Amino acid sequence: MKISFLLHNAYGIGGTITTTFNLAGALAERHDVEIVSVLRNRDDPPLTLDPRVTVRPLVDLRTERDDPLHKEPARVFPAAEQRHGQYSRLTDERIARCLADTDADVVIGTRPGLNVHLARQAPDRVLRVGQEHLTWDHHSPQLRTVLRRAYRRLDLLTTVTEADARVYRRQARLARVPVLALPNSVPDPVLPPSDRRAKLIVAAGRLVPVKGYDLLVRAFAQVAAEHPDWRLRIYGIGEERDRLRALVQELGLSNTVHLMGAAAPMEGEWVKASIGAASSVFEPFGMTIVEAMRCGLPVVSTDCRYGPGEIIRDGVDGRLVPPGDPDAFGAALLDLVRDDERRRAMGRAAAENARRYAPGAVVAEAERLLTDAVAARAAGRRPDPGPGALGRALTGGAHAARDLAHVTAARLLRTLRLRGVRR
Repeated sequence: MKISFLLHNAYGIGGTITTTFNLAGALAERHDVEIVSVLRNRDDPPLTLDPRVTVRPLVDLRTERDDPLHKEPARVFPAAEQRHGQYSRLTDERIARCLADTDADVVIGTRPGLNVHLARQAPDRVLRVGQEHLTWDHHSPQLRTVLRRAYRRLDLLTTVTEADARVYRRQARLARVPVLALPNSVPDPVLPPSDRRAKLIVAAGRLVPVKGYDLLVRAFAQVAAEHPDWRLRIYGIGEERDRLRALVQELGLSNTVHLMGAAAPMEGEWVKASIGAASSVFEPFGMTIVEAMRCGLPVVSTDCRYGPGEIIRDGVDGRLVPPGDPDAFGAALLDLVRDDERRRAMGRAAAENARRYAPGAVVAEAERLLTDAVAARAAGRRPDPGPGALGRALTGGAHAARDLAHVTAARLLRTLRLRGVRR
């Protein structure tokens, strides 16, 4: 089966790029996989990509930035979409031509504007799969109106949490399009897990308001007051750096809170720590939460919609605290700082429970969804909307994701051969 991902810019750094690279590389074990990058702005992707996955750019900004068509606003990519200013008549034409000429069996869009292109322009012979990495609530009313109309032409829509899938089913009014949860995957660790002995808390992500790092710094002030030998490291770059540095100085934390800049990969930094922290105001999934847990860290996180509550089991492998409450966040951090044995036990549980986000589990569920959708189209029926083993695990089955080991490549390929889809 040939699978093509339609991605905004494979030559950047970000959560959607990371999870697309992870899924594409895992699928490349048994399929022909490509990533079509609408934009290109440098020679090579800064993130590591499986060499079996090809990357094909459509518009090379290094040489085409001044193309007259690129100076005209896009007409297909929705004006209400956040990235609209980076799209143009040139991207409209290149994406349309790419979709018309594709030899892929499945094309997967990775953001709302690209899903609109896919829904409107991909030929009927292609299985059209839209991915949503943002919550329905995050989209503006204007964009929601566009998506309700366009998404009706998709064959399948996936979200990163089951909670958000329920909202999309209800609010997007897609009666004939299955909306299913497919979480992001995090690669298997290559380093030994943290021993949770270091007096260090680590957080990672873009330094932007939605990540709530000001709350984290204020919460850590409680830890520093009682345990001045503990440290907080925040990894990432962004517009909030100067404001956060000023807050650190204002609170007298310059010797204990450190803004570390970007680090990729983060695994080597997670394993140095004893506690992970995530203070977002809004988090569709929570890649850094899973990364930290896979490295053996209990994570203290705000219980914002929608991701953290599906990842962390409060009191078992981490802590969930109300958004916007630095006192509650600080108290949760202190509970783990004060109790070495509890911290280590929760870290062991975190490493075990986060295995349900391993590439093998997620790719098996992705293959199940794609196989069912291809088979349903061939039979003239709708795909089965029921959750597979991973879906049951995400909604409460303790370790049901292990059942996915029984979803074999032979079963997948047998189904595809029966439906006449080439490998």
